[in-house]
Amino acid sequence: MNISILDQSPIADGETPEKAFEHTRELVKLAEDLGFHRFWVAEHHSTSGLAGSSPEILMSHLASVTSSIRIGSGGVLLPQYSPYKVAENFKVLEALFPGRIDLGIGRSPGGGNTIREALTDGHKKSLSAFPRLLQEVQGFIDRSLPGNHPYASIKASPMSASLPETWVLGLSERGARDAGKQSAGFMFGHFISPNQGVDAVRKYHDSFVPSERQPRPVTAACVFIVCAPTDEEAEHLALSQDQWLLNVEKGTNTKVPAPNSIDPSNWTQEEQEKVRHNRRRAVIGSPATVQKQLRELRDKLGLDELMGITNIYDFEAKKISFQYTADIAGNL
Repeated sequence: MNISILDQSPIADGETPEKAFEHTRELVKLAEDLGFHRFWVAEHHSTSGLAGSSPEILMSHLASVTSSIRIGSGGVLLPQYSPYKVAENFKVLEALFPGRIDLGIGRSPGGGNTIREALTDGHKKSLSAFPRLLQEVQGFIDRSLPGNHPYASIKASPMSASLPETWVLGLSERGARDAGKQSAGFMFGHFISPNQGVDAVRKYHDSFVPSERQPRPVTAACVFIVCAPTDEEAEHLALSQDQWLLNVEKGTNTKVPAPNSIDPSNWTQEEQEKVRHNRRRAVIGSPATVQKQLRELRDKLGLDELMGITNIYDFEAKKISFQYTADIAGNL
């Protein structure tokens, strides 16, 4: 079973954005060596804890320091941008790195109202326009816009031989339906909202329209993974991710804290409940524990592929976690 990585270029407490990008570069090289199928980078804005704000630029760099792993966006926030420009950005990347580029697209607004205003220069589009925007991106990529479309006469350059793969990132049946209707792959965000996966994947299959570009449906899910030699070690490492998620939701310092700085007994009852809730978004434990839980998730959702994200403080431990995950993939 293919297994892949999503990296948000998290910034550990006491480190810099520059160091976060160094870690992302090191991680993509390791991912390629370990046989991971894809490596995606995210788009986040106005946050102190995540360095990745421009996936297209970071993708170009990561593709240039690797040779075979697929590189993608997880994902471009389409409602903030021109579908024509998004298509051209990714067609350029595909021409530079043929057969290796994924266009992962999200419906997220990217942040609060002020961030959306800044991203769109004051010309916000309704989030309900996402299906139309997705259709136009696909149309520009493979020249399938209807003849009566106002942009049908223009071309998205370059007109290269290969095309980027298109994926829709979704949390519900709505995103799954959009992916299916537009012949895209569907990546379910289990690490954000795990409860609707079964219904979303079913809706995707029910809605899927085959195309020359994408003849069959392809489903994947992204999940937090923390894997260490023992369950106890993994639980300790995951404390930094637990606290980081709490901080993100409170809007406080969003750099990833060291696990030794965290005392769970100081969490309020509400915070403890939130951590228990967030743990449903994650797979944490020894290789045997993680393998069992990933297999259960794959079978429950009927997935073709899994993608892991690991936002813990210790980068060396993060690399080890993915080494174990790569070993597990061969037995899923």
